[in-house]
Amino acid sequence: MVQFSQKDIVLVPFPFSNQQKKKFRPVIVMSNNVYNQQFQDFIAIPLTSNPRARAHTVTITNNEMAAGSIPKDSKAKVDKIYNIEQRLIKVNFGQVRQDVFDSIKNELSNLLA
Repeated sequence: MVQFSQKDIVLVPFPFSNQQKKKFRPVIVMSNNVYNQQFQDFIAIPLTSNPRARAHTVTITNNEMAAGSIPKDSKAKVDKIYNIEQRLIKVNFGQVRQDVFDSIKNELSNLLA
């Protein structure tokens, strides 16, 4: 199994909104490391490389990475949250900087306020 931590961007098979099909998509690990060690799943927010403007996103490029790199400039789709089984992780691309992770958490908090 691929090792991962909170703030990592990992590649997983991800369902489309209609749940009929799935494709491999990078996601950011939102759940903390204690949760990730206690359970077989983790909480994730998907990334998209679609450049169209969309509400409730945070941009992530290689400049926003603390370690590693991502294949394409992306946006975290903060309004799409999923639990995914850890065994489905195929690749760990690296980790976003703390300030970027904080921006994602702030956007999520704004959605819940």
